[in-house]
Amino acid sequence: MPALTINWIQAQVASGSYEFSEHADFERGADKLTIADIEAAILDGEILEQYPDDPRGASCLVLGHAPDRRPVHIVCGKTPLDSLRIITVYVPTLPKWLDERTRRATRRAKV
Repeated sequence: MPALTINWIQAQVASGSYEFSEHADFERGADKLTIADIEAAILDGEILEQYPDDPRGASCLVLGHAPDRRPVHIVCGKTPLDSLRIITVYVPTLPKWLDERTRRATRRAKV
């Protein structure tokens, strides 16, 4: 499956051809993000990471900003019918993220 592009993702959101996974909807609520926040973040977003080998199907990480300028990460994939599936959403924070673009280095266990 070819990599997702930001243009395709944005077109799906603009046309309403997308769905939230249950997990994404739960996380959206936990981070107090509205559907309008997610849509705005995607429409103004960029792809930070591609995950072509995800066992559930190719996906990617989009970085965008809610209207209040909070950074938002959105993991996107395709449904079997070629519409957009929003897999998860969250506001990037420590300990996993140093800032909206930088993952925190993980320590490897000493052997």
